[in-house]
Amino acid sequence: DALTYHRRHAMNSNAMNGAAALRRACPQLRLVTDAAVLESHGRDWTRFRQPSPAAVAFPDSVREVQELVAAAAAHRIPLVPSGGRTGLSGGAVAAFGEVVVSFDRMRRIVAFNPLDRTVTVEAGVVTAAVQALAREKGLYYPVSFAAEGSSQVGGNVATNAGGIRVLRYGLTREWVAGLKVVTGRGELLVCNRGLVKNASGYDLRHLLIGSEGTLGLIVEATLRLTDPPLPSKVMLLGIASLDALMEVFAAVRGDLALTAFEFLTDRALHHVRQGQGLPAPLATPCPLYVLAEFDCAAQSEEDRALACFERCAEQGWLLDGVISQNDRQVAELWRYREGISESISHFPPYKNDLSVTVSRVPEFLRRMDALLQEICPEFEVVWYGHIGDGNLHMNILKPPSLELQAFEARSHEISSRTYALTRELGGSISAEHGIGLLKRPWLDQVRSAAEIELMRGIKRVFDPAGIFNPGKLLPEM
Repeated sequence: DALTYHRRHAMNSNAMNGAAALRRACPQLRLVTDAAVLESHGRDWTRFRQPSPAAVAFPDSVREVQELVAAAAAHRIPLVPSGGRTGLSGGAVAAFGEVVVSFDRMRRIVAFNPLDRTVTVEAGVVTAAVQALAREKGLYYPVSFAAEGSSQVGGNVATNAGGIRVLRYGLTREWVAGLKVVTGRGELLVCNRGLVKNASGYDLRHLLIGSEGTLGLIVEATLRLTDPPLPSKVMLLGIASLDALMEVFAAVRGDLALTAFEFLTDRALHHVRQGQGLPAPLATPCPLYVLAEFDCAAQSEEDRALACFERCAEQGWLLDGVISQNDRQVAELWRYREGISESISHFPPYKNDLSVTVSRVPEFLRRMDALLQEICPEFEVVWYGHIGDGNLHMNILKPPSLELQAFEARSHEISSRTYALTRELGGSISAEHGIGLLKRPWLDQVRSAAEIELMRGIKRVFDPAGIFNPGKLLPEM
C-alpha cells in the first residue's frame, strides 16, 4: 500500500545516503559496494526478490559492530544481518537498499572450556567448524542439517535452527548457554554467561534466539557440547501408505533408540536421484520412504532392528528396506534425504516449512493432498521432512513456462489456503525456517493480535530506531 511504499522509499533513501555517513562515522569499517558482493550478500537461498543492498559491511570485532549500529541508528540506516545466507524464508534478503552486515570476518573460536563442556565462538563461525572442534575435543555438537558446511552460528541462533536430529537433541535453543548481542542503541548485551542455572529474572537469551535479526545483532555465542553419540546405523524403508508411516514410526520408536526419523515421497526420491546421480535404493518402488537412524553399538541392537522390520513387513506396512553395514553406507543412505533441497533448487521451488503435532501428520498430509488437487493440480509438489517431530517441508516446483513473479503470486494464493488448514489443525506455518520476508503476511495465522502487538512492543524496546531487519517477521505497522 501507499504507506508501506513511502516507508520503504524513505528507508531506501536513508540507506543510500547513509553509506557515506557510515564511512565517516566508522572509518575503520570495511564497507563494500562492489556489484558482485552486493549480489552475493544481498540474498539468501530464496529467489523471489532481487537483492539491492546499498552496501555490505564486514565488521571485524564486537566494537566495530557497536560503532556500526550506533551510527546506523543515528542516521536511520536499515541493517540486514547476513550469515551463511542459507535461509529459506527471505530473512537475509536486502531488497530495498539496506546495508547488509556480514559476519564473514568474525570467525574466531573465543574459548573452549572442557569442564563446562562449552565452546564460545563469534557469530561468523561455520556450523561444521563447531562440530569439528567438538570431535577434536572428544565431544559432540548435535545441531546438524544439510547446510551446516556454510551456515553460520549467528544465523543458526537467530533462526533457532533445527535439522535432522531434533528428535533426539532438540533445536539450537537447547544448546545455547550464553549470548552476546548488540542492541539497537549500540549497547552490548551479555545474556546468561554460560550458566546452567540462572533464576535472576527474564532470560533474554531465549527471546533473542529465533528473533530473526529483528531485535539485535548476535556477535558471540557460547554453545553447550555433549558426549559423542553411540555408533549408529540407518535403515531406509519403503512405506506402503500414510497410515503405515505412523505405524512404522511408533514401532521403530518403541524398539530402537532413534536419533532421526526422516521421510520423503516418491517424487522427492525421483528428484534427488536425478539431481545427485543416485541409484534406486530399493528394488521395490514405494509411495513413501523413511530414513531411520538409531544407536547400534552391539549386534543385539541390529538384531532388534531387523526383528522390528520383519514385524512391520508382516503387518503390510513395509514394502522393502535396507540397513547400512558401515559408515560409508550410512553416508550414502543419508544422501537420499539431505540432497533433496539442492536437487530441486533450480526450478526454483516455493518452500513451505509446516508443523503439526506428530499424531496429526497423516491427517494433515491427507487433507493437504486433497487441497492441492483441488486448487493447483497443475503444479508438482514435493514433500519431505522430519516426521519424528511433526515438521513437513512442502515444495511447490515452478513450471518452466511460468514467470517467477506469476509463480510467486500463485504460490501465495496456495499458501493462504495451506496456512488456514495448518491453523485449523493447531500447527505452525514455520517450524524451523523462520517467518522472514516471505511468510510475514500470514503471521496472524499462528499468532494472535495480542501476541503480535507484544512482539512489536518488544522490538521497540530493543530497536527503538527500527533499523534491524525491517520488513521481516512482523507485519507492517
